[in-house]
Amino acid sequence: MATTRAPTFSDFAASVARAAGRPGTFAASLLLIVAWAVTGPLFHYSDTWQLIINTGTTIVTFLMVFLIQNTQNRDGAAIQAKLDELIRASAAQNAYIGIEHLTEEELDTLRSRCEERARSFRLSEAADAAEESANAKAAAAARTATGS
Repeated sequence: MATTRAPTFSDFAASVARAAGRPGTFAASLLLIVAWAVTGPLFHYSDTWQLIINTGTTIVTFLMVFLIQNTQNRDGAAIQAKLDELIRASAAQNAYIGIEHLTEEELDTLRSRCEERARSFRLSEAADAAEESANAKAAAAARTATGS
């Protein structure tokens, strides 16, 4: 059973953000600016002529900031939910779920602990590799010494 719902600001923001990112939208904007520039001599590069482009671009920029921010907020929340689910379903530590709500200092501490564990893991792997190499050399030397 499909449910219908009224379009929301988020739906509007997502569709505008999608449309704004298309090559056709860029081309149309470029053509509009070229048309404005071509009309410069016709209007003797007047203050009104300049005000039209300044006002238009300012309004569009101002409104697009809010639309794009809304879209990015939703995308970020969706990615965070997906990461949280991967953490929850894997052998990773569930303590990492929700860390986006920590303070900068708490995140820095957590990041430092993660980096230290990674360094420790790499050192452990290097030690294991060195031990395996030494064991292989010892086994080869033993085979050579026993003639097998």
